[in-house]
Amino acid sequence: MPDIAILLPMAALLLAIGAFAGVIAGLLGVGGGIILVPAFFYAFSALGYASSELMQICLATSLATIIVTSLRSVMSHNRKGAVDWDILRSWAPGIVIGAIVGVLVAASLRSTVLQGIFGVLGIVVGLYLGFGRASWQIAPDMPKGVTRAILSPVLGFLSVLMGIGGGSFGVPVMTLYGRPIHRAVATAAGFGVLIAVPSVIGFLFNVPAVRPPLTIGSVNLPAFVLVVCMTMITAPYGVKLAHSMDAKPLKRVFAVFLLIVALNMLRKAVGW
Repeated sequence: MPDIAILLPMAALLLAIGAFAGVIAGLLGVGGGIILVPAFFYAFSALGYASSELMQICLATSLATIIVTSLRSVMSHNRKGAVDWDILRSWAPGIVIGAIVGVLVAASLRSTVLQGIFGVLGIVVGLYLGFGRASWQIAPDMPKGVTRAILSPVLGFLSVLMGIGGGSFGVPVMTLYGRPIHRAVATAAGFGVLIAVPSVIGFLFNVPAVRPPLTIGSVNLPAFVLVVCMTMITAPYGVKLAHSMDAKPLKRVFAVFLLIVALNMLRKAVGW
């Protein structure tokens, strides 16, 4: 049985992480994974579990929480008729394939490489959050054929390498291809389920040599349970805040925050 002196500070850190991720997700409509992965990394490192495979644990645990939060989100959006099931069905095979390939690649990489990948992709997401415009559009309808066959696995693959759901890449793709933002957000929640379920199953078979207590494969159970509980409690408060204030400047502030986090991950990856 793990020492209570280890579990208590670990639980306190995870509760704080979950609370913050829930508020931000509800307030700005971004997935919690983009916060959870670096937060898990810093928390587990501070508790003495830094290793060459730590990022796999962070990615896998974040994706496990996304199964629950995305299912809850897609069911809620579906009750309002906002989910585009045609897009989900047609994009599902490619997303699942990309997610599986993402797990295989992530399991073979060192933590520093995954930190670098997270840093680079985090900068891209941060810049889009900060400077993206609703008026930007590539085409009036979602891509089909070869374009969809390329984009859907790439979306799943990159999401797994960042430990995030479908929102950070799926929402920009859908809005750039003419989907209204509310339908894009609702449908991207379904992307999150398609990404997280196969990837978590894969990560359960990846066993790092150094792991925090109560970790199955690469999924840390205390982090999963505590973060899911806290995000479900705090996300509604974030939603209320979003309706009581202008979210645009807050989104820019979060974009700056994300850029700082991503740059710091990149700095650590190159050993500065």
